Amino acid sequence: MPFEILADAPTSDVGFSASGATLDECFRAAAEATTSVMVGDLASVRPQLRRETVIERDALDMLLVAFLDEIVFYKDAESLFLLPQSVKVSQFEGGWKVEAHWVGEPIDPQFHMLSGDVKAVTLHRLRVWESDNGWHATVVLDV
Repeated sequence: MPFEILADAPTSDVGFSASGATLDECFRAAAEATTSVMVGDLASVRPQLRRETVIERDALDMLLVAFLDEIVFYKDAESLFLLPQSVKVSQFEGGWKVEAHWVGEPIDPQFHMLSGDVKAVTLHRLRVWESDNGWHATVVLDV
């Protein structure tokens, strides 16, 4: 599993670490972890509809926050559970960009095992870094 729920997050929050061989994989794992906090079984989210997002930020950690905020936005604004189908993170002069293709479906409490409600992605303990064995992120969600 490319993400792990953290046991030492504040009691009103859920924290996780995500990783991947590439930055794209790390962002994708972070998105899956965020959605997994809300729905007990990621496999229950069927690819019935698609959304696309392009986000730019000056800093990589703020790009991750904005990227994960898309999941919360679509959950709140359109009552959708979304999972990343493809993620492309790139650096340009002066900042970072992520292009994502999402798949998902409307939230159905009779079909999806609801496990929590993410209200926001916080800056608490936020970190994105590269190591010898890939990319890593630590994120705390307000639930």
